[in-house]
Amino acid sequence: MRIYEASSEEALRARSLLKDWADEGCITPAQHQQLETETVSDLRTTNIFLRLTLFLFTSICVGAAVGLFFKLFLFGSPDETEGIFLLLVAGVCYVSAEFAVSRFHLYRYGIEEALLACSVGFFCAGLLATFFSGMPYSPKPSVAEFVVPAFGAILSLWIWQRFGLWYAFLAAMIFAVFLPGYWTSSHPVQHVIVVFIYAIGLGCVIAVRPRHRFDYLNDSYSLAEALLWLGIYLTINLKLSSFERPIVRSLGPITRYQFPQPFYWATWLLTWLLPAVVLFRGVREKDRFVIAAGAITAILTFITNKPYLGWPRHTWDPMILGILLTGVALYIRRWLAQGPNGIRHGFTAARLSAKDKQWLNAGSAVLGLVSPVAPAPQPATTDFRFGGGASGGGGARRRLLNAVTKPHMDTAPTRAYSCHGRQAARRF
Repeated sequence: MRIYEASSEEALRARSLLKDWADEGCITPAQHQQLETETVSDLRTTNIFLRLTLFLFTSICVGAAVGLFFKLFLFGSPDETEGIFLLLVAGVCYVSAEFAVSRFHLYRYGIEEALLACSVGFFCAGLLATFFSGMPYSPKPSVAEFVVPAFGAILSLWIWQRFGLWYAFLAAMIFAVFLPGYWTSSHPVQHVIVVFIYAIGLGCVIAVRPRHRFDYLNDSYSLAEALLWLGIYLTINLKLSSFERPIVRSLGPITRYQFPQPFYWATWLLTWLLPAVVLFRGVREKDRFVIAAGAITAILTFITNKPYLGWPRHTWDPMILGILLTGVALYIRRWLAQGPNGIRHGFTAARLSAKDKQWLNAGSAVLGLVSPVAPAPQPATTDFRFGGGASGGGGARRRLLNAVTKPHMDTAPTRAYSCHGRQAARRF
């Protein structure tokens, strides 16, 4: 099912680990060079900046080609015809991605990723235009239209499983958010349905993970589990989600009176219980992605607790939260450092990998690109003198004096400044 060979992906993972070990001094350069020759992979990779550039360039090219074809041949055509064309374009994009990977061995190269993203977008748009364009407008969507996000979720899951792109799994989760709106208008039921869908996915991931505990697929399943935990929490927390519009909204509009009281207070209780469960799961499995998801949900619980209870907010609330988080981090770090050799139950506060440093360097580079560059301040010259006002209104008084005192001389001076800029002389 996976398009890449397991040996090739395992070799890439080994090379990444070797680079981290070499950067941290765990192995010598000679050992790194020797081991690197034994982990050769035929997959072609690139850095994150070129990857994003190729993704954007490929997406623009595909969109421009489709738009030009529409303009030349399908302008004014029925929606069904346009929909069929979009479905064909989606198929061509997907086949092109498969060919690019099989023929040129592209791996996270940007080009095949853009083709896969376009295939999902064109496929959903084609389904909508082909089968549902002739339906009369209604504020409530037709039940049959649920097939559009359903097929979008299925295709995204297939791309995640086939190509290993983590954001394809995230796209499938987003498609799942749209499904309950086609089946029921009850907001509590919609929340429950989304949680049920995510819980099924979470159970499948947890069941499959043990067999990939020590291979290259472990990180993929770890990230998928963390995303599912976050999705369940965001769906449960009524202050962060609302299915009036299936997008995360601001914290203000949702009140306890818009939901049944038992459901409202049950979600409030779950917002406190779920972070503890996620953190326990992450610590037990020593999974940094799940631990990060648990920490994020805990912070969101602290942020949304006052709105849940209807308490007023204060300007010093973020400061108190920051002090609390800083104190917890310092306590955990000190507690780990005081263990035998700085280790407690397999955890340590010392950095064991260079990945954190690489992420910091990448973040610094991104911030440098997006930050505005201020012009360098010019040093002020305190001893600068004007050259007599030979031009402009400022020289009128000097020209008048010249005309009175020296009428026989030419009153159109030319200025010459010394190389040091300290004196100005006129030549008549």
